[in-house]
Amino acid sequence: MMVDRPALQLDAVGLQIGGARILHDVTMQVGTGEMVGVIGPNGAGKTTLFNIISGVMIPTSGTVRLAGDDVTGHKVHQRARVGLGRTFQTSSVFAGLTAGENVRLAAQSKLGGATSPWRFPRQGDDAAQVADRCLQEVGLAHHTDTAAGVLSHGDKRKLEIAMLIATEPEVVLLDEPMAGVGSGDVAGLVEVIRRLHASGRTVLMVEHHMEVLLGLVDRVAVMHHGELLAIDTPKAVMANPQVQKAYLGETV
Repeated sequence: MMVDRPALQLDAVGLQIGGARILHDVTMQVGTGEMVGVIGPNGAGKTTLFNIISGVMIPTSGTVRLAGDDVTGHKVHQRARVGLGRTFQTSSVFAGLTAGENVRLAAQSKLGGATSPWRFPRQGDDAAQVADRCLQEVGLAHHTDTAAGVLSHGDKRKLEIAMLIATEPEVVLLDEPMAGVGSGDVAGLVEVIRRLHASGRTVLMVEHHMEVLLGLVDRVAVMHHGELLAIDTPKAVMANPQVQKAYLGETV
């Protein structure tokens, strides 16, 4: 499938480490406002792919483009400045700070203010207003003054998304957002991700919770042994004989 307006474009991306081939010739386009799920068993290359897109790792071959601009050699903060945001598999909030303080720090990083956790903006200034809006957007306004460390795992995931929204990303990478989330928190987190996408942002999501993923995404990209095996609609991917053969006996 060719995308008319790719927000993200990978051309023949590869990665070799010490002679070992980690990724090979990954080529894909993700359209502006599209949501794509990335699946595959452990070791398929999903997190490595996210690391290359976000700038944590630099590919040994190929190019990465954001909104048409070549960012292959750009560092993480440079990609963030041009509209890329990411969450990680493990929680990355300041446990000892309140939910509001966590999001205000994220907002400050975008607005250009101090980002030390010991230097907070005044109540009511721009960063605080952004934090209030972002917490409202993810349904955590009632936890503004709650320490992040005591939130449920599902609410911590929502807080991470609020922090991400505060940096105003255009392309969002969600790395296993449901990992460790209790069953009672899944529906609320799904709704937050759905609203994140509905706001017009481009979203790529790695997720092992297949029922959740298939109910959210426009297309599914299947990684297998470091290669892109298929990328198509959820229905077409699940019916693909190559995908079925590759994952016979494996959990996707």
